[in-house]
Amino acid sequence: MTPDLLGNAERVRALIDDLCALPAETSWVEFKENKAGPQMVDKLISALANAARLADRDFAYGLWGIRDSDHAIVGTSFEPSIQKVGNQPLEFWLVRQLSPGITFDFKPVEHHGQRLVLLSIPAAANSPVEFERTAYVRIGSATPRLSDHPEWQRALWRKLQPYIWESGVAAQFLSGDDVLSLLDYASYFDLTRQPLPDNRQGIFEKLVSDNLIQKDVGNQWNITNLGAILFAKNLSKFGSSIARKAVRFVVYDGLSRADTVTHRQDQQKGYANGFQGLMDYIDALIPRNELIEKAFRKDQPLYPSIALRELIANALIHQNMTITGAGPSIEMFSDRLEITNPGKPLVNPERFLDSVPRSRNEALASLMRRMGLCEEGGTGIDNVVDEVEIHQLPPPDFREEGEAVRVILFAPRSFGDMTLEERIRACYQHAALKYVSGQQMKNATLRERFGIDAKNASQVSSIIRKTLEAGLIRPADPTHPRTGYVPFWA
Repeated sequence: MTPDLLGNAERVRALIDDLCALPAETSWVEFKENKAGPQMVDKLISALANAARLADRDFAYGLWGIRDSDHAIVGTSFEPSIQKVGNQPLEFWLVRQLSPGITFDFKPVEHHGQRLVLLSIPAAANSPVEFERTAYVRIGSATPRLSDHPEWQRALWRKLQPYIWESGVAAQFLSGDDVLSLLDYASYFDLTRQPLPDNRQGIFEKLVSDNLIQKDVGNQWNITNLGAILFAKNLSKFGSSIARKAVRFVVYDGLSRADTVTHRQDQQKGYANGFQGLMDYIDALIPRNELIEKAFRKDQPLYPSIALRELIANALIHQNMTITGAGPSIEMFSDRLEITNPGKPLVNPERFLDSVPRSRNEALASLMRRMGLCEEGGTGIDNVVDEVEIHQLPPPDFREEGEAVRVILFAPRSFGDMTLEERIRACYQHAALKYVSGQQMKNATLRERFGIDAKNASQVSSIIRKTLEAGLIRPADPTHPRTGYVPFWA
């Protein structure tokens, strides 16, 4: 089992005091004195886990050494570490009998001069917790089979949902001062365009309302994963699961990762309070092209800032947070810029431009959009492709690579220097962009996208023909194939 479920001894004692202060035994708490053994614990874990989910609690608890009638602390002789079922230790036996597997935790503790044992049980997450293939539930002091009470069973299934990473706890049992020292709360109010309250209670109420912090036991606080990843003053102050989600930016002086690294930054601020600083740092290192417009010289970054901003925000939002040891990375080479985030895509990369956005991290995505750090759902990739076309760059490449998604932005190259694969990809993306805008791709619109004169229209006709052969586009009207083209999925 993992001791992190309960935290330090001080928190355990505060939790016990809060449980004992409850007016009566609840469906998600069981008080016992010395009654123990497999027959007292096996079904109880299943019943309490399911009851906790029904009661909208994250955990259920069994507490030995407490008199049930008045919750007085009397102590217990129960020792789970020496209990056995046959030749198997109790905890190992329980793990094998429970499904799906849950990480429960027995913790002996000395409190008010008495020895107690606290059992912490995570609430059912994706399906009811079963003991020996049977699910149980707590109704009053009884522990019946869940299937014998169909109304409770239906209610439980309505409550069950996939694990939401954002609601997990990044740091627990913190004082109010600790919370304010770890989170850049001023940036939260600034980015959400809310006035900063003039008292601590007002600040904490707002942070709670956006699930950045939660009340813990003993008048202490928890910082959620969402709060830490967005507003940490320093991500390394949290556990490795948060710290390793820091954005890494690396610049190479050549075409490959074997070339010399000229700049590197591991962003230590949260995604929200550190976003603009990260963008400014990257922008300062992107090479510039000097353009002359109406007799004035103008520096233009090699990669459109709108496209870059949107792609970086997307990488932060759509990554799989449960993949440990990996976070978003941005790598700049002499001819391209690559943005990678851990996690397989939820939609085919060919359909990024038109698909309704799906995110593993809905709360993170919603709050970042509310703060204006990325576009409203469904328009971000459209803007990326549109900016690339305006600047007549090679088309971006959206790829699934192993357990990650990689997007590549290419430095400027003329039509003549683009590969056939790039020309076909540009044609497909142009057709898709036109279609989602309520238009159709034509020879003339594709010529404009590539910056090709009308006298060279045959070059574009050849690209359209090859894209048709690749099955990426089709005629909008099969009876008049040259009047316009749409993507294959239209």
